[in-house]
Amino acid sequence: MRERKKQRMYRTISETAISLFLERGFDQVSVADVAAAAEVSKPTLFRYFPAKEDLVLHRFADHEDEAARVVRGRPAGQSPLDALHQHFLAGLERRDPITGLNDVPGVLAFQRLLYGTPSLVARMFEYISRSEEALTTALSAIGGPEPDDLTAPDDVTPRLAAGQIIAVQRILGQDNWRRIEGGASADEVYPGAVAAADRAFAMLRTGLAPYAG
Repeated sequence: MRERKKQRMYRTISETAISLFLERGFDQVSVADVAAAAEVSKPTLFRYFPAKEDLVLHRFADHEDEAARVVRGRPAGQSPLDALHQHFLAGLERRDPITGLNDVPGVLAFQRLLYGTPSLVARMFEYISRSEEALTTALSAIGGPEPDDLTAPDDVTPRLAAGQIIAVQRILGQDNWRRIEGGASADEVYPGAVAAADRAFAMLRTGLAPYAG
């Protein structure tokens, strides 16, 4: 019960802040304004959100270790890349905002806030780094064809793979969002988004062969 109450407080403060930021602009709203609107003290707010930017990025909290969870929870016999590929395609089909393929006005307004605020973009890269770290840990636990060949502490292979996978998902999502922001509907973008995802994951499987000469 205590944990549920804590999560409700996170959501209440974050959504209150996002509403104010969308209405007045991120830089025009102070932490004190958010605390007053959420009916909490500033010290209480900072216990939940160490930085002002975290008030916005809390919407991504459930997605921070999503790629790692997909890898850990994949069916027996399925490769990590196949699991992540299918998961991304499923997100496109259900118009998950994290894939960028969502044309709901409120979602688009939030994305404009996020990508249009330099301090939020900078903070988002910290989130991306944590996503990469979580996925690196999940991939390191898999091992490879030889004992310990992908689990040695100094082996950079899982980290390189995680960085490429997270980058692909980020770029696909941003490309989808830009097309919708340009006036296309999610339904219009969907076929191309699926094709782009298929092409991107195919490149992950084969490396950078097209650019190797």
